[in-house]
Amino acid sequence: MVMPVFNARETLAQAVASIRRQRRVQVELICVDDGSTDGSLALLAEMAAAYPELRVIAQPHRGIVAALNTGLEAARYALIARMDADDVAHPERLARQAAFLLNHPPVGVVGTRVRSFPKRAVSDAFYAYEAWSNRLVQPEDIAREIYIESPIVHPSAMYRRDEVLRLGGYRDVPWPEDYDLWLRYHQAGYHLAKLSQVLLGWRMYPERLSFSDPRCSLGGFIRCKAHFLAHDPRVRRGPVIIWGAGMTGRRLGKELMREGVDIEAFVDITPRSIGRTRHGRPVHAIDYLRETRRFVIVAVPAAHARAEIRAQLRAWGREEGRDFLFAA
Repeated sequence: MVMPVFNARETLAQAVASIRRQRRVQVELICVDDGSTDGSLALLAEMAAAYPELRVIAQPHRGIVAALNTGLEAARYALIARMDADDVAHPERLARQAAFLLNHPPVGVVGTRVRSFPKRAVSDAFYAYEAWSNRLVQPEDIAREIYIESPIVHPSAMYRRDEVLRLGGYRDVPWPEDYDLWLRYHQAGYHLAKLSQVLLGWRMYPERLSFSDPRCSLGGFIRCKAHFLAHDPRVRRGPVIIWGAGMTGRRLGKELMREGVDIEAFVDITPRSIGRTRHGRPVHAIDYLRETRRFVIVAVPAAHARAEIRAQLRAWGREEGRDFLFAA
């Protein structure tokens, strides 16, 4: 297991204890201290004296990507699990994930369902993301919705060391490093899957990196999606149509065009948008899709609208995955 540590003294002991309690599996816990200033490194040294399977690597503060890659390079086992220094693993987590990967060679990454805690720190937006992510278990479900959001909670993941290194490890990119890795797995032809059990307690707190890091902003996610969509054969052959002329559609369209994607038009149901243009492309009513077989990228962020849009496109003979995908 690779666990980056940065100023996590208050939660570190609980996280490490949950790894020590793992059943039916041999664990090498690599904690990479990324220049902590709160005594985390001293606590790690103290715990390592009583826990031989804990390896501590100290390095100057260079950020989570550098810490993760340091841990990957140092790992000696074939399977790598991820967890953060403020999360808590169920005692059966690693054994169940390892067995799944060994029995499913096409799967490159296996996560678990998660439960956010403590309740007072979990926003409605994160509850919605948790519910969406927890619904995606089978590889086909994850593949279908992979461009909506990051489908696997990063600290719940397990993958093979040789495969992740072959894909280039973690990259320092202007979007979330975990979503970037999952999309590289996906485009390399690996399946992503999830165990149906809740096997990770995912801690929330106001200082969480994803709340403040611009790479984890809406703009960061949109740039990430555009980059990978531009390399998707269904999109690359273009031209494509974007369903959604609102803010999300406009921003995604702009980034797709920067990536060289040929956009024919936007479609929308909002009367004030129809007849106008977005980035020099016309905005049509959705009936425009009756007249064309262009591939459609749906960029409508309202989760409740997905079922209606999916039903409409299917009624027009469109097949999800072949003829359209959701990117919001």
